[in-house]
Amino acid sequence: MLSPSLAQEIAGDTSAVIGFNVLITDADGMVIGSGDTHRVGTFHEASVEVIRTQEAATHNTSQAHRLQGVRPGVTLPLVTDGQAVGTVGITGTPAQVRRFGLLVKRQTEILLRESVMLRSRLLAERAAEKLLADVASYDPQVVEGEFLVFRAAELGFDLRLRRVAVAFEVTVPDTGGCRRGAPTRDMALVRSELLRTVREVFADPQDIVATTAPGWIGVLHRLPAEESDGSLAADCRRVTDLVVAQGGLTARAGVGEAATSVGALHHSYQDACDALRLGARLSDHAPVRLIADLRVHQVLAAAGQPARNRLVELTAAGLRAQPDWPMLRDTITAWCEHGFNLVRAAAALHVHRNTVVYRMHKIEQITGRPLRDHRTTMALYLACLADQLGGGGAVQAD
Repeated sequence: MLSPSLAQEIAGDTSAVIGFNVLITDADGMVIGSGDTHRVGTFHEASVEVIRTQEAATHNTSQAHRLQGVRPGVTLPLVTDGQAVGTVGITGTPAQVRRFGLLVKRQTEILLRESVMLRSRLLAERAAEKLLADVASYDPQVVEGEFLVFRAAELGFDLRLRRVAVAFEVTVPDTGGCRRGAPTRDMALVRSELLRTVREVFADPQDIVATTAPGWIGVLHRLPAEESDGSLAADCRRVTDLVVAQGGLTARAGVGEAATSVGALHHSYQDACDALRLGARLSDHAPVRLIADLRVHQVLAAAGQPARNRLVELTAAGLRAQPDWPMLRDTITAWCEHGFNLVRAAAALHVHRNTVVYRMHKIEQITGRPLRDHRTTMALYLACLADQLGGGGAVQAD
């Protein structure tokens, strides 16, 4: 529990401050830290009785001579959770060093507790990372789902609860767009800060939050019965806003589908990663993407780049040759995604209804096909989505 490195750091620093040598032993009386480094690794006989009784002891010169490895001074027990885990000793005449004894003891115990808490937190984070990684890579042919349920239960998580996976990607923007002299951020250095930010929003004790790679954070969020997709998206947006507010970073989120089993949770996480990557290829740069809104994109991405290129070339080659192709593409997309309704499509594009009519007429003239024919329109819609996806190839989830 009391590591030699921590003991040496405490003993060395404290000795320098009070002007008397401080040594620290483990529960067996072996010196593991000392201002006088020559004493490290020696046996301190007086500590054995101090640990047994959990009471301080002082030794003058004659008493110290009769004990192995002991010099005049005071020895006090280090106690955590009612158990003596070692001792701290101060070398000097008892009259000189007694006044430092209780102060040094309490300070050492505080540092020890903080060290234990930090180690416990780090171990919990590593366990959460391993659990999330196992869910992400889950293969029922390799490991049984019940084994992961059991492992999660040991950490206090119930994987049988209704959950949804969320993936966050935090990046440092291209410095070419930043002002000269602006500070940049190292993702590895802000890891703990990012985890804390996500946990401020996803604060349910059953929420599993862990890093999956530098700049990537996964959440297996417990879904309360009353929580809607809109509420979850709003929480994700809060996280991205908080990250951006820290300065020098950008953040996006992908959201999977609800799941109640390990297998479904695995697919939810893969979907969340797909939503992140697919969303990055779309033109509106929305910070939060739900896979439910990107299922067609996901299927097109899985088809592979050659198949998508052929679809675009055979369906929209004439349109792509136009200088205003991005505008025409957005018009087709808005027309299809808003129920083939002129008013709603115009509102989505932030243009007048007549502008949409003009663009649709132009599209019909170039393609030679009526947009009122839904099969024609859907083929064009898929070609537009394929064009938006670009050359990224099939989506590969973590």
